[in-house]
Amino acid sequence: MEKPYKIKNNMRHFKFHDTLHYLQHKGREKFGKEFRIHNEDIKTLHKLIIYMIHEDIQCKKYGIDLKKGILITGPVGCGKTSWMQIIQTIILPEQTFQVKSTRDIAFEFNQNGFNTIQAYGKRQRAFCLDDIGVEQNIKFYGNECNTIAEILLQRYDLLVNHQIVTHATTNLTAKEIENLYGKRVRSRLRKMFNLISFPPETKDKRK
Repeated sequence: MEKPYKIKNNMRHFKFHDTLHYLQHKGREKFGKEFRIHNEDIKTLHKLIIYMIHEDIQCKKYGIDLKKGILITGPVGCGKTSWMQIIQTIILPEQTFQVKSTRDIAFEFNQNGFNTIQAYGKRQRAFCLDDIGVEQNIKFYGNECNTIAEILLQRYDLLVNHQIVTHATTNLTAKEIENLYGKRVRSRLRKMFNLISFPPETKDKRK
């Protein structure tokens, strides 16, 4: 039986290829034996790994700010959501975070109203908004609200006041995010996130 490869936070050196091997093993446990790491993804995964284990020297090299969260962008099906789940196998339990679809949050707003915004916007721990931009404005008793925009603004306040990070994934470009959420939200996103991108030519791995 394969032994897990454990990574300690703030370590100066780590065996990157051993880490990839371990993550592929955990990916197959979760998603099936067909799961594998593609060569085209390795540069992106390297940045994701060094952020998650707080490898500060390499993070500085790539301009990654450990005080911010991460925004993972890339084409549909490139693996953004899957990797935000798998990557948590190499971090400490107290650093783990829920990955929640923005579409599901929007539907929760339809059921529970503005309490939904408070529940996610003011959550006092790291959190990942998955697939921002796919949700639509949902009405609650006739009141329309850009639910995710409001949550992002509250999460920005959490970062500023309590140093609690937020993560996110999206298929959108920066301009598309601005068109959907407005200039104020886009401005906040620059201060909230490190951008980690899968190449635009990355293939849909679900096919």
